[in-house]
Amino acid sequence: MNEPVPAPQPNSMGRTGVARRWTYAVLLFAVLLVLMPFLFWQSTWFGRPLDDRQMAEYLAAADKPRKIQHALAQIGERIIGGDASVRRWYPEVVRLAEHPLAEIRITAAWVMGQQAGVPEFHARLLDLLEDSNPMVRRNAALALVRHGDDSGHGELRAMLQPYAVTAPSAGTLQQRLRPGDTVNPGTLLARLQQGGEVLEVRSPVPGTVKRWVAGNLQPVATGDALVEISPSPEMVWEALRALVLVGQPEDLDLISRYADGAAEMPERVALQAAETLRAIRARQRE
Repeated sequence: MNEPVPAPQPNSMGRTGVARRWTYAVLLFAVLLVLMPFLFWQSTWFGRPLDDRQMAEYLAAADKPRKIQHALAQIGERIIGGDASVRRWYPEVVRLAEHPLAEIRITAAWVMGQQAGVPEFHARLLDLLEDSNPMVRRNAALALVRHGDDSGHGELRAMLQPYAVTAPSAGTLQQRLRPGDTVNPGTLLARLQQGGEVLEVRSPVPGTVKRWVAGNLQPVATGDALVEISPSPEMVWEALRALVLVGQPEDLDLISRYADGAAEMPERVALQAAETLRAIRARQRE
């Protein structure tokens, strides 16, 4: 005769319910760990295609700069892909090249470099050579080369040289980084303290900290040079590629230090520098 199965005790049923709830909570947490990065990636990745309705919505999203950048990036990709229908958005690209946010102007300059022969793009890029942000100026200079215009030659040369970050106001300098540290646009370099106010100084360009011009905990005046940033390999490589087409004899010495390895750059930079030197010398012989 089978023995009767004892009825569950109240405390046993409670423990089972608690365990089950914990299991569900752990499963939900695991799902969120996978889902949240995906949602973040979806919201920040500019490669996700947009239809025309979304394109119009994103370009007009004045309070959502990431959406504007996404739409601009998609316009650039469509141009590269040979989609002629994207011309309908060209006036919006020109308009956004005057956006107050530098990130938008940077992206718009890149887009305008993907399609040569558009007079409105060419004219706006010339204006952007005078922009207050160095990354906007650099993208404009690179884009102008695609338009067959060497007006940004001076900016291309600047991309091969250290960039001096200056003090936006007077104050006592508090250095945050050391020589050799890598920086990107927006990296916090230092703080300036004046009285009870503290102002952050961020790098406008990518690269590495070459040297501090102003001493730590020393007073500086508005406009004083604070730190020099050596250019990043990517910036140097892009400038060298452009100078293949518009480089001048006076650029040879500047480029040579990248070809002979003195600048401690990746091999591909040295190879590109050597190719740029050959192109400029070939033009000299013509």
